[in-house]
Amino acid sequence: MGPVIEKAVAEKTELPAGAALSQVPTPPESFASSPADSPPDENTLVSVSTTFFPGAQLHSLPPDLVLLSSDSVFFFVHLNLLLCASDNNFNSFLPPPSKTDHGPMGPVVVLPESSVVLNVVLHSIYDISCAHYSPSFESLSAALVFMTTYGIPVKRHTSRSTPLHALFLSHAPFYPLELYALAASYDLYDLAVPTSSHLLSLSLASLTDEMVDHIGPRYLKRLFFLHFGRAEALKRLLLPPPHPHSPTVFCDFTEQKKLTRAWALASAYLAWDARPDLSTNTMESALAPLGDQLSCEQCRIALQERLKTLVMQWSVVKVRIRPLSQPAYLYNSEDDMTSL
Repeated sequence: MGPVIEKAVAEKTELPAGAALSQVPTPPESFASSPADSPPDENTLVSVSTTFFPGAQLHSLPPDLVLLSSDSVFFFVHLNLLLCASDNNFNSFLPPPSKTDHGPMGPVVVLPESSVVLNVVLHSIYDISCAHYSPSFESLSAALVFMTTYGIPVKRHTSRSTPLHALFLSHAPFYPLELYALAASYDLYDLAVPTSSHLLSLSLASLTDEMVDHIGPRYLKRLFFLHFGRAEALKRLLLPPPHPHSPTVFCDFTEQKKLTRAWALASAYLAWDARPDLSTNTMESALAPLGDQLSCEQCRIALQERLKTLVMQWSVVKVRIRPLSQPAYLYNSEDDMTSL
């Protein structure tokens, strides 16, 4: 199953000539489809955001500002919320100068960004999800560039509890390396941690110079530590053979050495190509058949117990990047991955 198709963020609204001024501001002259001195059409079609429209009730107060995207979509928003969200007055676009074109819902500010990207950013500012629009990974990435340019703290709006965080993670199965690199470039540890679990099958040798530069040394080191740490943990876990049982008439220590040797050969096969994404099913498929060659019931039980322990131990080895101050073999825990 691939990524879903991005949905439109606006719809055409037909406004009768007598009602246009009471609902939607007239676009600036530079966006008009006819000369300024021509008579108005009987009906006017404009594109209005399906979330940020005049009666949306996203705030206790009515909107007092209109943003117009580069593709001529109107967004009815609240000036105070945007100013509070930005530390550079929304890239110096706000507050709008007094000569700015005004409509009944406030001044109209024309932005050079597309409606798709602006829609994602505004949803983040209002702390609501835009998942129903199914924004593409490219649109979400562009939204981070927008935030940086417009003085909106990226980390604040991509932390674990935010809708944007969940949206990014929905793309992790499809764009794991790209998302990890994006998180690394903005130092978004909360995004990089869960995304890294999708990179266990990545061949580190396949990383291009461009991607390595994009990820940067700190997060690249974490990714290498994740791969190498899991490989070393696997070798260490495979090493101990099944525990021997007390000698019997039919199975003494010499006889039990057959199982030890068979375990050593099978585990060496797994350890030789120790992949960080090795599944427990593969592990069981390689080691469980050893029991078919055993005539001793106690040896078969010992093998089953050893395999069960091995599977349990491997399933709790970390599958995500960790702070560099922690050993690579520590068990999976959300609480020990909160600091760099």
